[in-house]
Amino acid sequence: MLEHLVGLAAVSVLAAMEQAYFSLQVVYARRKYSVSPPSTSGPPEFDRVFRAQVNCTEYFPIFITVLWTAGLFFHQGVSSLCGLLYLYSRYHYFHGYRQSPQQRLAPLYLGGQILWVLIGLSSLGVVCSFSRIYAGVDLVDLVSSCLTSDPTADL
Repeated sequence: MLEHLVGLAAVSVLAAMEQAYFSLQVVYARRKYSVSPPSTSGPPEFDRVFRAQVNCTEYFPIFITVLWTAGLFFHQGVSSLCGLLYLYSRYHYFHGYRQSPQQRLAPLYLGGQILWVLIGLSSLGVVCSFSRIYAGVDLVDLVSSCLTSDPTADL
């Protein structure tokens, strides 16, 4: 069973490492710009690093939830690939935001689109599993048989 989860686990560990990296960037920015905790504002350069890290942290629970739900109920490979693309977009979001607020937008939109794909895959997987387990209807087989059946066979 665990071999079926290794992709999701690998993406999850990479995601945790990315979050740790973002947090360390805030520590380095605090030192560089002399912003002592608990203060959360300082020069614009510090503010951008801090906001980028906070924004990434805010989306992390959503990402992990839909990554695992899509992986368990839809397909681990597709979910893991989406997860890697999301981490890539977040990395570029962070560094774009560090440079200027405008440079964060393209990676932000890409990451949002990937999250919506994962939400859709999660929902589809859960609905199909729910209908199979509790209603006795396998929606995948039903759709597959409708798509592959010959409409002239009954004539």
